[in-house]
Amino acid sequence: MLLSRFFAILLLLPALHGRAQYVAEVTPPAKLITSFPFRQFTGGVIVISGWVNHAPDTLNFILDTGSGGISLDSATCDSLGLPLTASDRIVRGLGGYKPLIFAHDNTLMLPGLKIDSLDFHITNYEKISSVYGEKIDGIIGYSFFSKFIVRLDYDSMKVFVYGPGEYAYERGGRLLKPAAGHIPVLSVPIRNKKRVGGRYYFDTGAGLCLLVTRQFARDSALFRGRRRRKILYTEAQGLTGKMEMGLTTLRELRISGYVFRNVPVYLFDDVSNVTAYPYLGGLVGNDLLRRFNVTLNYPAREIYLKPNGHFHDRFDYSYTGLIMYFIDGRVVITDIIKGSPAARADFRPDDVIIAVNNDFSNNIQRYRELLKEAGTRARLIIRRKGELLEKTLPVKSILSR
Repeated sequence: MLLSRFFAILLLLPALHGRAQYVAEVTPPAKLITSFPFRQFTGGVIVISGWVNHAPDTLNFILDTGSGGISLDSATCDSLGLPLTASDRIVRGLGGYKPLIFAHDNTLMLPGLKIDSLDFHITNYEKISSVYGEKIDGIIGYSFFSKFIVRLDYDSMKVFVYGPGEYAYERGGRLLKPAAGHIPVLSVPIRNKKRVGGRYYFDTGAGLCLLVTRQFARDSALFRGRRRRKILYTEAQGLTGKMEMGLTTLRELRISGYVFRNVPVYLFDDVSNVTAYPYLGGLVGNDLLRRFNVTLNYPAREIYLKPNGHFHDRFDYSYTGLIMYFIDGRVVITDIIKGSPAARADFRPDDVIIAVNNDFSNNIQRYRELLKEAGTRARLIIRRKGELLEKTLPVKSILSR
């Protein structure tokens, strides 16, 4: 009798073990924690409002998949009275290197959400603020995304935050499996004269379509050929400073089967080796990514893209060579690219822009939008050494050869 019971128990063990294993692998569904609105700045960059450590003042944060952590502006940190700790770590940006200083063990408050025990690294975002004409208090990256499933809905202009779990993606999109790491990396085939494969950062904090290193462009012969478009020159502001960039277009870019043609592309010298070339060719930015509703599922190492109402928006092909920043409450021309339309129209550094096409808003983002109509002639009122001048600025297209 005992022997028969023993064999019965042995026969049951595999079934019980298998059942226990199955139950353990069932993942509960992801639940919506909160949703809140976002704003878009120039180039599709996402800005959300939040608080730090129950401070009453609302802060502006860029939501940035290209950030491997979370950060605060140094002036904002001073106003909050946060204690700082030096470190031997560095941050690499497009313009070079900077040492990292931290404000440890702080709390980020978003509408309907509280995230404790965050270590903010501290940097100076004064130049970034001057690009957009609004104070940028910080950048939210991997330290936030790694904890949640985040859906960016550009149709409703809202962020939806879910707890980790089994997530049911909407129909009509495509699932991507980025390379593991703090910053998502995607394989994105591009074509000019020939098809060229490559890996790129998936960077919602970059207000452009595509950024390619000159090293990658040179080694892949991306822009060689008799009918190549002329490469123009401009300036961009990155985390660690300003730098010169080339600007042209690319015949074709594909993301998981979605095809974009005549894509604006910037070229830069990766002096600080941000891309660890040849591992990466550059980055795909949010002026392209905003054409999808994006689900960032870092816990499952997945990104889901679904075309939205902006999918067929026209790319920005405008070129003036006029570089402007918002400084001390004024829109100031800081640089003029040699040989550009702005140079030929006799615009000069330190000119203050009063109006563009009868718009006197003093809003630098609005002025940039008004200067995006390639093929038009914009009318600007400027102040130069106390004198008001009216000048005409031709807005050229980078599509013209």
